[in-house]
Amino acid sequence: MTVNQHLRVTRDGSVATLTIDRSAKRNAMTLGMWADLPEVLAPLAADPTVRVLVVTGEGPSFCAGADITDLMRGEDPADPMADVRRHNLAAQAALRDFPRPTVAMIRGHCIGGGVELATCCDLRFADRTAVFGVTPAKVGIVYTPSSTKALMDLVGPATTKYLLYSGELLDAGTALRTGLVDRLVDADDLETEVRRFADVLVSRSALTQRSTKEVVAALTVGDDGERLAAARYRETIASGELAEGVQAFGERRLPCFPWRN
Repeated sequence: MTVNQHLRVTRDGSVATLTIDRSAKRNAMTLGMWADLPEVLAPLAADPTVRVLVVTGEGPSFCAGADITDLMRGEDPADPMADVRRHNLAAQAALRDFPRPTVAMIRGHCIGGGVELATCCDLRFADRTAVFGVTPAKVGIVYTPSSTKALMDLVGPATTKYLLYSGELLDAGTALRTGLVDRLVDADDLETEVRRFADVLVSRSALTQRSTKEVVAALTVGDDGERLAAARYRETIASGELAEGVQAFGERRLPCFPWRN
């Protein structure tokens, strides 16, 4: 059953793709789309056969941000953006906490809420048409601490201030240089390269990937990650993944990892 017509999920083997499908509005996110995103992601997160999630936009843009017509429609006159902010933060959390690798595939406009979605993914692949901007200063919005931190973790304090102070756009090359983008490829090659990399991720240890995601998340909030890592150390032995990986390396073949959660 379709949860939201503008949030389209497709599957190709172990790779799921979430497409923001509102191209007439450059895939701007409405209040309903923010609200529905956790429900769209939940069954994918619960399905162990989904090994990689790709997030992209329909047409020539990734996502031009939140639909500005929704910003001031809240019932509380003292905080009319409360509903948008609440659903936006819940959507970001659902994407950020997705238990397996996530890759944003970015072309064209990646602005405001689009940057929020992209920074919630583990990795960002873009083509040379991509432009990035964080524009709350243009309309007087206070950017949330969690969104600010996600951006700052990628690009550092100075570039975060540059983007938030000015609202100016970064081209794809500058985004790569500052760390906002991890891979930059020609437009004709973007989908092929993302799929190639997704297949690489599918072939690797899911346990290693999940433990990496957990430990990195812990480290970014000041936890040393030792407790999480210790549990995964034991699990990699009990699951047989470590033994299979070592044996496959010795036999010069690809491993067949048994762990799938």
